[in-house]
Amino acid sequence: MFLSACKAEVLAPTGDVAAQQRDLLVISTLLMLIIIIPVMLLTCWFAWHYRASNRQAIYKPNWSHSTKLELIIWAIPLMIIICLGALTWVGTHLLDPYRPLARVSEERPLDPQQEPLDVQVVALDWKWLFIYPQYGVAAVNELPVPVDRPIRFSLTSSSVMNAFYIPHMAGMIYAMPGMQTTLHGVFNQEGTFQGLASHYSGAGFSGMRFKAKATDAAGFEAWVEQARAGAEKLDRAKYLELERPSENVKPLTFASVDPQLFPRVVNMCVEEGKICMAEMMALDAQGGTGLAGTVNMSALIYDKHERRGTREPIFGWEPFKVLGFCSVEELEQMLAAKPASFNDKPVISGPLMGHNMPQPVSPFGGEAERFLTLVRQASGNAPQL
Repeated sequence: MFLSACKAEVLAPTGDVAAQQRDLLVISTLLMLIIIIPVMLLTCWFAWHYRASNRQAIYKPNWSHSTKLELIIWAIPLMIIICLGALTWVGTHLLDPYRPLARVSEERPLDPQQEPLDVQVVALDWKWLFIYPQYGVAAVNELPVPVDRPIRFSLTSSSVMNAFYIPHMAGMIYAMPGMQTTLHGVFNQEGTFQGLASHYSGAGFSGMRFKAKATDAAGFEAWVEQARAGAEKLDRAKYLELERPSENVKPLTFASVDPQLFPRVVNMCVEEGKICMAEMMALDAQGGTGLAGTVNMSALIYDKHERRGTREPIFGWEPFKVLGFCSVEELEQMLAAKPASFNDKPVISGPLMGHNMPQPVSPFGGEAERFLTLVRQASGNAPQL
C-alpha cells in the first residue's frame, strides 16, 4: 500500500538525460554499499561474538597491529573511492546541462540535421513563462514539446532566484535574474509529466507547478497552430502585466511574442526608457561615463520589491528616482507623479565615488554643483554630498 502510493520519478524517468543521471546515482550507491553493508554486518557480528558472556572468544589485550587487516581496511575503500571519483568526473562532464546532447536515446543517435527545440523560460512570481522563439508563440504554466527531439532551454528569472526541474526529463538548474542559464533535455515517451520550482521563492511557491506535455511531432505542430489562432499577444506591456505576482495561474497561450522580449528580461530593461544591463556593462568596459553616468544608474535598479508587494527600501525610493532622470522637465514630471509612499524628507548621501568620476575641489564645486543645482530646480530638496 505504501509503496504503491509513491512516485519514483527520479528512478523511472522517460528522458535519456534523466535516465543517465539515474544510472549514475544507482551505480554510485551500489559502490558505496560494498563498504557499508560489510561494515554494518561486521559491527553486529563483533558485538555478538565478543559479548561478555561468550567465554570462548579469544581475548588479546596486547594486540595492536595486523598487516593483512590494514591492507583490507584501506585498500578496498581506496579502490572504491577511485572508482567513484572516475565515475563522477566522467558522468558530470557528460551530463553537464550546458553540453548539447550527443544522442536522443540509448538506442538512437542524434541526427545532425535535426534542429533542437529552443524554449526560453522565465521564472515569474509565481508561474512559469515558456517562449518558443522558433514558432513565435508562448505559454504560461504549460510546456508542450515533441518526443525524441532535443530541447535547448534558456532560463532566467524576473525577480528572485528559482530552480527549474522536470524529474522525468533532466536534472534541476537554477534560473536567476540578470543571468541566463542553459539546460539540454529530451523526452523519449509521450505523456504528461510534472514540472515544478524546486527552490523556495515566496508565498506562492507551492502553486508554482506546470505540466510538461510530450507528444509526437504532429501533436506538437497542432498545438502551435492552436496557439497562433488565439488573440493574446505577448509584448513588453503585456509582460509587465503578467510579471505581477499571482498564484495558481491557469495555463494560457499567446499567439505572438515580441522577439526581443527574452533578451530584455535577461538584461532587466523591459520597461520603456530603462537602460539595459549589457549596455551599462559595455560603457563600464570603456571606462565608464563619469559623473554623467549617475543619471543612468537608477535605470538599472530592478524594482522587484515594489512589484512583489513588499515594503520600500529603508531610505525610500526618492534617491533612486531622482537620479534616474537627466533633465529638469523629466524631474518635474517624475516628482509630480511620485507614489504616495514617497516622503518629502531630503535625501542625505555620501560623496560620489568610482572609476572615472571627477572629484570636485569643494563639496559644491564643478560638476557636482551643476548636478545639485539641476536637482534643486526640479524638486526643491537637493541631496547633500
